Amino acid sequence: MQFHNLKSKTQRKKSRQVGRGGKRGKTSGRGTKGQKARAGRKMRPEMRDIIKRLPKRRGYRFKSFKESPLVISLQDIESEFADGEEVSPDSLFKKGLVSVSESRGVLKVLSNGTLTKKITLSGCLFSKSAQKAIEEAGGQIKV
Repeated sequence: MQFHNLKSKTQRKKSRQVGRGGKRGKTSGRGTKGQKARAGRKMRPEMRDIIKRLPKRRGYRFKSFKESPLVISLQDIESEFADGEEVSPDSLFKKGLVSVSESRGVLKVLSNGTLTKKITLSGCLFSKSAQKAIEEAGGQIKV
């Protein structure tokens, strides 16, 4: 065995190309002079600054697609409706408790206040405590 017949077990690593020569010549593909030609330059793109200035609070641009129900309290129903009346989105609109657009959406009855009248409710959502208060007063809930 002679020295020129020996082969290495691992391949040789090629040296990294740096911006000082090689096949690029003169400015090494960096243009001419100034900050852009230097190593370690830190210039932010203009668009990045514009993006940073925009407010990023949740809900600033986009509204949720999910409709939140309009809230009506038992106290309002107690004051506006008589004993034995039927409460629905239409009757709430006629009494002036909700507007036209709100009466077409989802209405939810919450148990703020007390209820003493026997009232029939339909076409609304209810909280558990409101449902309990309506049934205790002798009222009915129609689905």
